[in-house]
Amino acid sequence: MIPLKVILLGPPGAGKGTQAARLSDALGSPRVSSGDLFRDHQRRNTELGQLARSYMGRGVLVPDDVTIRMVMDWIDREAGSGGFLLDGFPRTEAQAAALDAAMEESGGIDKAIYIKVSKDELVTRLSDRLVCTDCQMPHSERDPDTAGSCTRCGGKLYQREDDKPEAVEKRIQVYMEETAPLVEHYREAGILEEVEGERSVEEVGRDLTALISLT
Repeated sequence: MIPLKVILLGPPGAGKGTQAARLSDALGSPRVSSGDLFRDHQRRNTELGQLARSYMGRGVLVPDDVTIRMVMDWIDREAGSGGFLLDGFPRTEAQAAALDAAMEESGGIDKAIYIKVSKDELVTRLSDRLVCTDCQMPHSERDPDTAGSCTRCGGKLYQREDDKPEAVEKRIQVYMEETAPLVEHYREAGILEEVEGERSVEEVGRDLTALISLT
């Protein structure tokens, strides 16, 4: 398979993180989420991490220049001229324009896949989501298999600040205002694919893998 440059789009709570791991394996390419980059920089207390922390705790988007610097650096280090999977980036039209410009010489982004989920379902998912402190895999409080520890690595689970009820509505509002237009951006570019996200993890994963296999 030719290395593909893929973007995974969808609102917070759509399951992008869970599906990105599966899709990365299918592609055989490295993956990253802007959220993972933000948290890594915060743990290391870098200048960029300090900036990101002040925005993420309020459930609003980190400024474009900070996000772009983190992601472009990762692409240069981890992917080079090969394929990659971006989970949660770009999030604004300015970020999309910066990514388009950066990828122009290497043929541009190959595919943008949008996971569709209704607002009511998003609120339910986000309000009971727990995340592993070690591998960042998301879990649901309603899942009887969770029992307070990660089902993948056994790490401790916690609720992110931006998953608490007071931040959830704000996150969805910000997504609709600033990120949803990216769906049309990539539709117009002729590289958008849509997948219904209100199904089981396995069903959604099969559809995503099929889309990549057909490329």
